[in-house]
Amino acid sequence: MDTTRLSAAPEVPATFSITDLLEDHLERTPDAELYRVPENGGWRSVSVAEFRSQAIALAQGLIAQGVAPGERVGIMSRTRYEWTLADIAIWYAGAVPVPIYETSSVSQAAWILGDSGAVAVIVETEAHARVVEQARKEATDLRLVWGIDAGDLDEVVASGADVDPERVRAASAAVGLADLATIIYTSGTTGRPKGAELTHANFVLLTRSAVEDLTEIVHQEGASTLLFMPLAHVFARFVEILALAGRIPLGHTPDPSGIVADLGTYQPTLILAVPRVFEKVYNSAEQKAVAGGKEKIFAWASRTAIAWSRAHDDGARPGVALQLRYKLAHKLVLHKIENAMGGRLTYAVSGGGPLGERLGHFFRGVGLTVLEGYGLTETTAPLTVNVPAKVKIGSVGTPLRGNQLRIAPDGEILARGVAVFRGYHNNPDATAESVVDGWFHTGDLGEIDDEGYTRITGRKKEIIVTAGGKNVAPAQLEDAVRSHPLVSQCLVVGEGRPFIAALVTLDVEMLPGWLSSHGKDSLTPSQAVDDPDVIAAVQGAIDRANEHVSRAESVRTFKLLDTDFTIANDYLTPSMKVKRSAVLRDLEGTVDALYDGAAAARG
Repeated sequence: MDTTRLSAAPEVPATFSITDLLEDHLERTPDAELYRVPENGGWRSVSVAEFRSQAIALAQGLIAQGVAPGERVGIMSRTRYEWTLADIAIWYAGAVPVPIYETSSVSQAAWILGDSGAVAVIVETEAHARVVEQARKEATDLRLVWGIDAGDLDEVVASGADVDPERVRAASAAVGLADLATIIYTSGTTGRPKGAELTHANFVLLTRSAVEDLTEIVHQEGASTLLFMPLAHVFARFVEILALAGRIPLGHTPDPSGIVADLGTYQPTLILAVPRVFEKVYNSAEQKAVAGGKEKIFAWASRTAIAWSRAHDDGARPGVALQLRYKLAHKLVLHKIENAMGGRLTYAVSGGGPLGERLGHFFRGVGLTVLEGYGLTETTAPLTVNVPAKVKIGSVGTPLRGNQLRIAPDGEILARGVAVFRGYHNNPDATAESVVDGWFHTGDLGEIDDEGYTRITGRKKEIIVTAGGKNVAPAQLEDAVRSHPLVSQCLVVGEGRPFIAALVTLDVEMLPGWLSSHGKDSLTPSQAVDDPDVIAAVQGAIDRANEHVSRAESVRTFKLLDTDFTIANDYLTPSMKVKRSAVLRDLEGTVDALYDGAAAARG
């Protein structure tokens, strides 16, 4: 199959906008729980009516401060309740929120604020305010800066006390499906980020499609979700609106490193996350087992969980012996992981990159069905997702209703439908290049099976062509190597070279525990890259990755780097994608030495 079937999109009046999702919720269940706010080690409930009142009051303040309909307002903050409050208030005022990653540099913030024409910006901390102040030279339209921690939002609300609420109603009523909802700037792995213009229709229709296609998850008894991704990321913004469309209580947590503790207190039924979160949960559990001398039993339980999950594929059932092994594994090991994630978590949606079959099967064995999906900033996040009725682990599922995929002759995935953006802000040439005859060219390579399930096979612009003419998609190898607990990042190289190699960085969070369990506590991270046991462990990860590719595509040699790829050194985008061109530019000498060393060893 090269084109998926197109299901009808939800029917919504043209006058509808994101704030109408909240108004509908208010009309039906004003006292229902809408958000949970962290408080004294627990979570305080916020009702629909309470939140709506706060949003209207802040919208009145924005109007009093001179923010006009259609104007842009930046938000630079970690994920927290106030971000969502600001988002909704800006929409009520008829304006357009523009997210900025809280880790953004001065030049990045300046570009986003300047290119979008933002007239105001809400920042979280004094440090963010300093970044914005330095960026003002290029953000010439910027008039107002408000700090969340500084208490400025309270002052904005107070300034709007005399604004007639009818002005808010009129401003929000004037916005419809076709109008601009937000401008989200792409990660920018090469060149300056492009601003993707997403409409109210993109969010409203796509979230309603998701509610219909995932109804057994969204409407399960006691449903709730916890958001810990950066709200500057399109996936997190989709989750934010999905919670309104599906009437799911939502909590915010700003620190992903503490996600396991937050899951324990919040006890969600559903989470939506990127694959790295699931890798971290697995690696942490494995590391605890190693530290407690239970490495072998954890490995056995993991293999059992994966085998049990695989036995359920295609409607089959595990045999009696495997069932007994699985019950024992669950009692001894797997239930502890289930409890660590809150004990009520039944479903998760993974997007933003490939999860991998191993983790998909492992978590299903634990009791958490991970529904892998696929999408981009330009598609308002999810184009496709696996559905509970039929999960194909290793695939990214079928299109949400109202969307359609096609595989071009060169293997590129094309998309059209309610999820696809209206174009790049101030960049008609880029828009014309990416959207041809109504089909958005994703830049990803994939294939569609006979049931309409899509598999991602690589990135079109990242295909490596070796000296022997072999085309290699690096993503499959990189994702497999990165799943090892010791590995933080993996960059496969080999363009024009005789064979494939890799640059690998160590995970500084996992490394100390691994070193301690192997009697190497005295080693620093910079010393660990030369340690034979560390090298052997990473070689094991390389060997396992190579099992899934041909000899010509396999990684023949690798180099452990003593510095990780981070946002700070500009080797990672704010959405945690490796800037391949930047790494290869700066580490050209390292790559040359890697190949020279391999040639000398062969000689």
